[in-house]
Amino acid sequence: MFHIQTLNQIAEKGIAAFSKERYRIGETTKNPDGILLRSYSLHHEEFSSDLKAIARAGAGVNNIPVERCTEKGIVVFNTPGANANAVKELVLASLIMSSRNVVDGIVWTKELQGEEVPQLVEKGKKQYVGSEISSKRLGIIGLGAIGALVANDALSLGMDVVGYDPYVSVETAWRLSRQVQRAFSLEEVFATCDYITLHVPLVEQTRGLINKHAFQVMKKGVRILNFSRGELVDEDALERALHMGGVKHYITDFPNERVLQMKNVIATPHLGASTYESEENCAVMAARQLRSFLETGNIRNSVNYPNVELPYIGKNRITIAHQNIPNMVGQITACLAEHHINIADMINRSKGSFAYTMIDIDNGIDDIIKEDVVENIRDIAGVVAVRMIV
Repeated sequence: MFHIQTLNQIAEKGIAAFSKERYRIGETTKNPDGILLRSYSLHHEEFSSDLKAIARAGAGVNNIPVERCTEKGIVVFNTPGANANAVKELVLASLIMSSRNVVDGIVWTKELQGEEVPQLVEKGKKQYVGSEISSKRLGIIGLGAIGALVANDALSLGMDVVGYDPYVSVETAWRLSRQVQRAFSLEEVFATCDYITLHVPLVEQTRGLINKHAFQVMKKGVRILNFSRGELVDEDALERALHMGGVKHYITDFPNERVLQMKNVIATPHLGASTYESEENCAVMAARQLRSFLETGNIRNSVNYPNVELPYIGKNRITIAHQNIPNMVGQITACLAEHHINIADMINRSKGSFAYTMIDIDNGIDDIIKEDVVENIRDIAGVVAVRMIV
C-alpha cells in the first residue's frame, strides 16, 4: 500500500488516477511515499526516509528544494506541456489585445456616462486605432511545448513566424510547421520582428535575456510578450525602452510594483495556466508519473534525475539513485553476483552529478536475501537510495 500526501487542492481527475486498492491519499498523511502538490512550499519541510518522490502539478518547481531532494534520492517530477494550450491561448489573445488597444479602449469606455455614450464612443474611438497582426513578423524565443503551439497557430492567423531555439528537441521539431522559419541568432529575432514572445525557462543563462543590448537592436515599436518568467527581462532597460518609445507595449503575466508603474505595460495576474482544463491536465499528468515511478521505478519528466524507462514485466526490480561516479555500476553488479543473482535487464542513465540505475532480476530470491541485497547496495559509497520492487 502506497501513501500519497496532497498539499494543495488537486483536481479530482488527478486523484482518480490512483487506484483505491493500492493507495491511501490525504492532506494529513504521515510518512508518505509520495507528495502531490501545486504551489505549496516545501523549503522548510523535513522529509521522512519513506518519501520516494514529489510530483508538481505544474511546470515550475521553485517551491521544492530540488537539490536537497536529489541528495536524498527523492525524484522530483513536473508536468511540462500539460498547461501549454492554456498559455498559448493567452499569448494569442494578448497579441491581438495589444495590437488593437483593446485594454485601453475598455478602460476608457467604462468611464463614459449618460445618454450621450453612443455619440462619445463614435467621437473618441479614433484614439484607439490599432494594427492588425496578419502579415506581421512574430519572433518566438524558445520552441518547447508552448512556443511550438504559438508558432503553429500564429501562422494560421496569417503571421510571418520565426523561431529561435538552439536546443529544440526532435519531438518538438516533428510538431512544428515547416513554415516556421529558423533564426540563427537572437539578434536576428530582435532586429527583424514586430512582436517577440518569450518561452524559455529561467536559468542563470537566461536571466536578463532581454537587456539593454537587446533593446538597442530591436525594431522601433516592437511589442514584447513575457509569459515565462519576469526575470527574463532587465527592468532598468525595459523602463528606458518604454519611456523612449522603442518598445510599443510590454505584455507580461508576472507583474510587480515597479513594472505596473511603467507606461504601456499590459499586465495579467499570472493567468497563463489558470484554466480548469489546464489544472486537470497537470493533475492527471503528475499523478500518472508519480504512480508509474512508485509501481515500476520508471522516471519520466523528472527535473533532478534522468528519464529512465524499462518495460515492467513483473520480475523483481531494483532501482538505485546514486552519484554519477566511475565504477558505480560495476560495484552494483558485483554485489548481485556475490548473491548469485542473474541480471535479466538493466538500464543506467545520468543527469549532471547524479544517475539512476534499474535492474530486473532473472531468478526469484527469498525475502532475507532481498533485504541483504538492498542493504549491501545501500552501503556502496555514493548510493543515495535503493528500492526493491516486487
